[in-house]
Amino acid sequence: MKRLDGKTALITGAARGIGLAFAEAYVREGARVAIADIDLARARASAQELGNGVIAVEMDVTQQASIDRAVAEAVAELGQIDILINNAAIFTAAPLVEIERDDYQRAFDINVSGTLFTMQAVARHMIDRGIKGRIINMASQAGRRGESLVAVYCATKAAVISLTQSAGLNLIEHGINVNAISPGVVDGEHWDGVDAFFAKYEGKAPGQKKKEVGEAVPFGRMGTAADLTGMAVFLASDDAEYIVSQCYNVDGGQWMS
Repeated sequence: MKRLDGKTALITGAARGIGLAFAEAYVREGARVAIADIDLARARASAQELGNGVIAVEMDVTQQASIDRAVAEAVAELGQIDILINNAAIFTAAPLVEIERDDYQRAFDINVSGTLFTMQAVARHMIDRGIKGRIINMASQAGRRGESLVAVYCATKAAVISLTQSAGLNLIEHGINVNAISPGVVDGEHWDGVDAFFAKYEGKAPGQKKKEVGEAVPFGRMGTAADLTGMAVFLASDDAEYIVSQCYNVDGGQWMS
């Protein structure tokens, strides 16, 4: 028997990258999955590649109406939602004196408000149906400490860790486990944008920052999306029933807590 047989999952920001890796892993473990993404065309293409039992839903996590529609559509298509992964997020960086209010607000709207209100919408569904569900929020090692050029992103991920702790304590009374995963540096197409920020503000050649951070990981390399899937499956499984409000580092040894 597979670990997620009979379960249904909604994964935000899942049309590509880490979210898509989670969807693939969940399908392998027997789950049906709703790939939620602001890019509906790419979400549909990814769902088609994964085959039966996978659907695509359009979701803009900055808009409550979009969250509510996506949750309702996932429930209508899959029957219910047993697992939520809040994966949708953006990265931003700038020296403190150059942070722009609009950039700050966008990061908090997606990374923090998006996490909170998607979690709220799915938790309401779980409570109404009596579902003993699992909610997994994507934090970051950046939420564990400050970084010189990454004040806003670090603050958003620190907020995700705090929300996970509070939501976990609140929702466990309904049998809903809330936990988080804290990756370190994870390779993928998003790192082109991250590298560009550091090239701009630190005067580094393209690719130099990526090379440096990879070499600094105690494990010896940057992480991959596949490195995170084991924890995502575990936290969604029955093996994690007694785990509440925790944030697990999956970072090759970059942070110890």
